[in-house]
Amino acid sequence: MTLEQLRIFVGVAEREHMTRAAEALNVTQSAASAAIAALEARHDVPLFHRVGRGIELTEAGRMFLDEARAVLRRAASAGLALAEFGGLKRGTLRIVASQTIASYWLPARLAEFHRRHPLIGIELAIDNTDGAAAQVLDGTAELGFVEGSVDEPALAHWKVAEDRMLLVGAEPTGNVDETWVREANWIVREQGSGTRSTFEEVLRHRGVDPADLRIGMTLPSNEAVRSAVEAGAGVAVLSELVVRRALAAGHLHDLGLGLPARPFEALRHKERYRTKAADALTDLVKEHG
Repeated sequence: MTLEQLRIFVGVAEREHMTRAAEALNVTQSAASAAIAALEARHDVPLFHRVGRGIELTEAGRMFLDEARAVLRRAASAGLALAEFGGLKRGTLRIVASQTIASYWLPARLAEFHRRHPLIGIELAIDNTDGAAAQVLDGTAELGFVEGSVDEPALAHWKVAEDRMLLVGAEPTGNVDETWVREANWIVREQGSGTRSTFEEVLRHRGVDPADLRIGMTLPSNEAVRSAVEAGAGVAVLSELVVRRALAAGHLHDLGLGLPARPFEALRHKERYRTKAADALTDLVKEHG
């Protein structure tokens, strides 16, 4: 049984005339007759009485007409759903981002996306860089936004922004050299965090082993690290996005380590289907620079 056979059956039943139904449905009369005959033969049930040159629905035909109409309505609804999904009128976009991006960089872009596509739902998960990459890899999220690069062959990645990292403390300090770095009391993010991995990479380039640092606290969020530094518990390297207001208010001070900018990168799986909603968001991000 096919949708075309159901469409022809409904057309013939509503008109009780094979020729007029065939013309309305834009099929030949022989094709219409064949479709009805195939339905009757498959189920060994007559759907029409042939009375002279006219036709009338049998009892089975009347019952089947309601069911056929219901199936065609569902099929039309399913087609509309796909059309709306493809046309950005329906759907849910699942994304994951590391903490700095999710809290400070991404919200304005998601707000603009919602203004443009108000019927597309957005589900944002927050994870550290390693966790975000894992979610894109297993399909939990369609797009990821992370701090720094991810070395995973199955994931495509591209730069979407740059972020400035700052060494901050509750009080100004003098010359920040390698000795100072080794002797300072550090507050850091957890392993797997893009903020931490970026900082450790900079240290290695400067000839300092991260294992030589005096780490006083390891905390799970940027906000927790910032608050601890503001309280005088130590120093930390954080995104300028995270500490901008605290610097302006004088609660923190830039200690002038001269860290290089780091990239924010988008991630997607190379082989998974990419929805139009995901394309629309990546286009918007590119547009915003």
